Amino acid sequence: MIKIRLARYGVKKRPFYKIIVADVRSARNGKFIEHIGYFNPFAKKNEKKIYFSIEKTTYWLKKGAQKTNRIKKLLNQYNKKNYSN
Repeated sequence: MIKIRLARYGVKKRPFYKIIVADVRSARNGKFIEHIGYFNPFAKKNEKKIYFSIEKTTYWLKKGAQKTNRIKKLLNQYNKKNYSN
């Protein structure tokens, strides 16, 4: 099974997450299929906190990839911020 999930990078107490598409059997920061965005919880005011490549995300969801709970929340936040009128 393929999932869209977070991979942790950064340094101690300053995490930075890549949003990746990976097989569920691979390690958290191990081998992944594709990098489709990022999440920076410590972003400064002039930096983006969340970024998704919508085209890639849609492609993988159509292929049957499952979203983790955290990715569902982040995707909802991203859509509200970028597509609300």
